[in-house]
Amino acid sequence: MDEMMRTMAASASGMRAQAARLRLSAENMANADTPGYHRKVVPFQEIFDRTNETRAVATGPVQLDQSEVERVYQPNHPLADANGYVEGSNVNLMVEMADAREANRSYEANLKMFEQARDMASSLLDLLRR
Repeated sequence: MDEMMRTMAASASGMRAQAARLRLSAENMANADTPGYHRKVVPFQEIFDRTNETRAVATGPVQLDQSEVERVYQPNHPLADANGYVEGSNVNLMVEMADAREANRSYEANLKMFEQARDMASSLLDLLRR
């Protein structure tokens, strides 16, 4: 039974991590046209608890993508610099859509694992009651 609880805990941590990734991807897509906006990314890290031998996924601090932002020549724009260029964002909508789709699929896979472990634990309890 303890193994199933560990499995459910690992799956739940994976769902939390993918939900954070999906939230940031949606935020990036919403700000794709915001001048000077830098894409946000979140790193994942593995956590191992030696006391009860559980593994989990945790998100690190949100980081800004430091790649070049798009520069557009618009001399009449209020945010234009002395040369007439406005800084766009460094968000690529195709990359964000692919990232969101991957996060969604990973979330679903973790959810299936959680449900499978829960069903197995429930079946085991039913067998023990008989």
